[in-house]
Amino acid sequence: MTKDRLYLYDTTLRDGQQTQGVSFATQEKIQIAQALDRLGVDYIEGGWPGANPTDSAFFDDAPKTRATMTAFGMTKRAGRSAENDDVLAAVLNAGTSAVCLVGKTHDFHVTAALGIGLADNTDNIAKSIAHLVAEGREALFDAEHFFDGYTANPAYALECLRAALEAGARWIVLCDTNGGTLPPQIGRIVSEVIAAGIPGDRLGIHTHDDTGNAVAGSLAAVDAGVRQIQGTLNGLGERCGNANLTTLIPTLLLKEPYASRYETGVSLEGLRSLTAISRQLDEILNRVPLRQAAYVGASAFAHKAGLHASAILKDPSTYEHVDPACVGNQRIIPMSNQAGQSNLRQRLSEAGIVVEPGDPALARLLETIKAREEEGYTYDSAQASFEILARKELGQMPAFFEVKRYKVTVERRKNKYDRMVSLSEAVVVVKVDGDKKLSVSESMDDHGCDRGPVNALAKALAKDLGRYQGQIDDMRLVDFKVRITQGGTEAATRVIIDSEDGQGRRWSTVGVSPNIVDASFEALLDAINWKLLHRQGAA
Repeated sequence: MTKDRLYLYDTTLRDGQQTQGVSFATQEKIQIAQALDRLGVDYIEGGWPGANPTDSAFFDDAPKTRATMTAFGMTKRAGRSAENDDVLAAVLNAGTSAVCLVGKTHDFHVTAALGIGLADNTDNIAKSIAHLVAEGREALFDAEHFFDGYTANPAYALECLRAALEAGARWIVLCDTNGGTLPPQIGRIVSEVIAAGIPGDRLGIHTHDDTGNAVAGSLAAVDAGVRQIQGTLNGLGERCGNANLTTLIPTLLLKEPYASRYETGVSLEGLRSLTAISRQLDEILNRVPLRQAAYVGASAFAHKAGLHASAILKDPSTYEHVDPACVGNQRIIPMSNQAGQSNLRQRLSEAGIVVEPGDPALARLLETIKAREEEGYTYDSAQASFEILARKELGQMPAFFEVKRYKVTVERRKNKYDRMVSLSEAVVVVKVDGDKKLSVSESMDDHGCDRGPVNALAKALAKDLGRYQGQIDDMRLVDFKVRITQGGTEAATRVIIDSEDGQGRRWSTVGVSPNIVDASFEALLDAINWKLLHRQGAA
């Protein structure tokens, strides 16, 4: 059976950059483009050349890609020719083989936002697209507010599409710009557009997630006949984001009826890099990955309830809709107070810890875990601390070093600019191979900013561990979360720390204490011990 081709168009570097709090540097855009190309998308929209210095610099130094690099811009302005429109010229000067131009298709926006006549707008679309084609570029028309425009005035919205099609546009992209059109409406309108003479193999879909339906709307458009899908990695985009390609791509490749009907530029081998690429983007943005993200989230294949874990051990398909390895993810059997021995045996096995069936240590360890969770610990989201606790309980945890004492001071003082600033200082004394080592560290970074007492502690603890020092030099703290687990005067503070190393490994550790510094230090100790354990190989 011959499959229809679906074309994947990524707009992370342009539409994704509209996300509140997101701003890509040029080198970061290059890294993302290279990752997208490895994944196998067909088009990479690099930005709007001339709109800002970063986008212009990216196109000046854009990497060579298999994917079609695309510049974004807008149709010419009324009252001037396409050849003499400086904004359009800047987009063409980026030198990309494909150009996507946005234009109005909702009559209200034409008259209210642009302040021109409907015929003038249609003329702008036709002449701008014709100019791209004359320059030898693959032309895409981004039909802004199309679904709202079609609902208000179908004849005019279709007139705009026909103007672009007749001028030579390769793709006409139907945009749900406000994100308010529901999937059944999208499917119906796309079907009507195709019935009106716009070929489905010339249509694309671009949805926003303001109702949480961007992925579903995109799939509805595919079902109705479009053959290009636009979206962003991790669903980045202004307001509530765009259609999430990290959800759409595996759905198209792994789920029926799409897997048997369509093919994309992403291979099954490329799909296995999806989780790593998703997390690479979060790392570039200095954001914590969403644990519950479909397919690629750390919890996407986590099985907490004992009943689920027992079935998973017999056949993973009992509680998993796809094999996590298909998208580069992994199965997790977290430990929690809902856990049974099935969870425990699975988690111990994944950590390389051998316990014979029926060993009474299993029951003891399970009770210890549940008791500690009553105190405020969580091993559901701190797998590294779970492994260390298990090895200690089972007598399998090496003693790399011993902390003899530590102290943290916080001083508030005026600097040379007569401004009040804080400075934290930590002193840590450890014993390594029988020798005591004292380390002192401040929390001030290279820019003169105070990073707080936990930062000072982390730097002091990792400053001198004797023969183990070289094994933790590539380790760094990447996230720090604090939660009060009990109220009133009995409040306990839970700290979860995420650490990373030069090998790309990421692990989480937990500490609990009424004192936030003590809780933080406990989590830091577990983080370093886990790193040393896995650097040397578990006992």
